[in-house]
Amino acid sequence: MPLSLYSLAVAVFAMGTSEFMLAGLLPDIAADLGVTVATAGTLTSAFAIGMIAGAPLMAGLVRDRPPRSGLLAFVLVFVAAHVVGAATSNFPVLFASRIVAALANAGFLAVAVTTAAAVVPANRKGRALAVLLSGTTVATVAGVPGGAVLGAMFGWRVTFWAVAVLCVPAAAGILWGIPARSGRAGEAGGRVPRPGLARELAQLRSPRLILAMLLGALVNAATFASFTFLAPVVTGAAGMDPLWIPVVLVLFGAGSFVGVTVAGRLSDQHSGLVIAAGGPLLLIGWPALAVLAGEPALLLTLVFVQGALSFALGSTLITRVLYEAAGAPAMAGSYATAALNVGAAAGPLMAAATLGTAAGDLGPLWLSGLLVAIALLIALLIALPPAVVRRERPPWRARPR
Repeated sequence: MPLSLYSLAVAVFAMGTSEFMLAGLLPDIAADLGVTVATAGTLTSAFAIGMIAGAPLMAGLVRDRPPRSGLLAFVLVFVAAHVVGAATSNFPVLFASRIVAALANAGFLAVAVTTAAAVVPANRKGRALAVLLSGTTVATVAGVPGGAVLGAMFGWRVTFWAVAVLCVPAAAGILWGIPARSGRAGEAGGRVPRPGLARELAQLRSPRLILAMLLGALVNAATFASFTFLAPVVTGAAGMDPLWIPVVLVLFGAGSFVGVTVAGRLSDQHSGLVIAAGGPLLLIGWPALAVLAGEPALLLTLVFVQGALSFALGSTLITRVLYEAAGAPAMAGSYATAALNVGAAAGPLMAAATLGTAAGDLGPLWLSGLLVAIALLIALLIALPPAVVRRERPPWRARPR
């Protein structure tokens, strides 16, 4: 893989840390800025909204610019938003800075996904995406716990400064590692022209692309529905000490790193195998985790396994988005990013509603199983014989290219 991909992954690591770190900082932020914890929690919603809206908007804004300048601009805006956030004593300013940071994050990820797919051979998009998404998985393993430790020792503002500093080597890597001009060489050695924005947006009328985005969003919603509420499961159903919470989160993150790495080697040529094998296992795993949560050893094992399966299946589906959006080279990354973020935002919201049901703290785990079941049912229906639905090529069978 090109070295430039790892520079992009460093930036994704910093941005992933920023996205998830607030969970452990909200009480301190609330106390410091004189607001309630519930009010401070709206910072998470602001970031999620910015991520969902930002991917297509920001990608469209910079689609006619070279990737290097767009990526560098998004990183610098992201850094500036964190500097403002770290320095302010005004909650509305902090709230606005989180929206700006989310827009920059979404724009960066949309362009980075497209760039990652463009700097490798056309049949290695999955491996390139795996390197990029490894930044997010490492953030859950090291970045988020590290941010929580920094916040506990030195205050929440230091964590914001640390995220800004992490972006410096990423910016340097982009400046020196990403070509100044985009485009693959054509047969005559010139750059392949890109279609216009209207034509790229028209790709969204493709049923196969919409299907890939829908399935990716459902699986990602299932992932973040349970990941967001693992702490109550640890201290409640499992009866473990709160000190085990970061251990469980790290195990989930380690599993996600393994899953995205393995899937990256399979998703280009064997995506159907990953979905056929990983989907049912993931479906079984969430209810199993709910039933066996009272056994700490089994909880720790299943958390790792579910992390691996979730990210293996999720990253494979997102890779399919890139293949199905091949006719939209500048906007494909934004379609993949939007699918990821819709799932990441919707999953926790739906999971929160289950906490007040009879399932209690285990509600999010049952919900995750339901969401995966819906995704697999949709995928199965698309591949049913013509007596049930119209005959067409199953969506995960690779077309000749």
